[in-house]
Amino acid sequence: MKLYIKHMVSNRCILTVEEELKKAGIEYNSVELGIADVEEPPTAVQIEYLREQLEMVGLVLLEDKKSNLVEKIKNTVIEMVHHSDELPKVNHSDYLKEKIGYDYTYLSTVFSEARGMTIQHFIILHKIEKVKDLLLYTDMSLSEISFKMHYSSVAHLSTQFKKITGLTPTYYKELKLMRETAFENV
Repeated sequence: MKLYIKHMVSNRCILTVEEELKKAGIEYNSVELGIADVEEPPTAVQIEYLREQLEMVGLVLLEDKKSNLVEKIKNTVIEMVHHSDELPKVNHSDYLKEKIGYDYTYLSTVFSEARGMTIQHFIILHKIEKVKDLLLYTDMSLSEISFKMHYSSVAHLSTQFKKITGLTPTYYKELKLMRETAFENV
């Protein structure tokens, strides 16, 4: 049986869920972003205890099917963009369809109704967050980042970056250098 958990975004969240499952006396096979695969259905008391403990650390145990699906979409996008070395070569709709096992049109409709934005916009937001990380924490050039993140060109990346952040990628990277210089002078 699978339990779906909202707001899991890191390995620390996985460790927290594993710990809380143990405390609740729920045996599990595995825990990954957004999903805990448990051996047997938990009792109502175990579920309530787990729900309370997870909420105290900002996680939410999901129960309705559409909420579970939306969380699965979000976790798949986060995994794809932030936790893999390279984005998939296939287009995002095919990737999500393959990973989640539902028709993309259905996924898109459910996600848009629940989140008020398209899956594509959600992917773009996360790609821009990844670009920001690459600009700040690597020495990669804009061309290298553009290639890594599967943008058709540096211009396309720059346009999307500015549309989302209000800044150009070059200026964003310069902010890092200005901050570093300011700290060195302190």
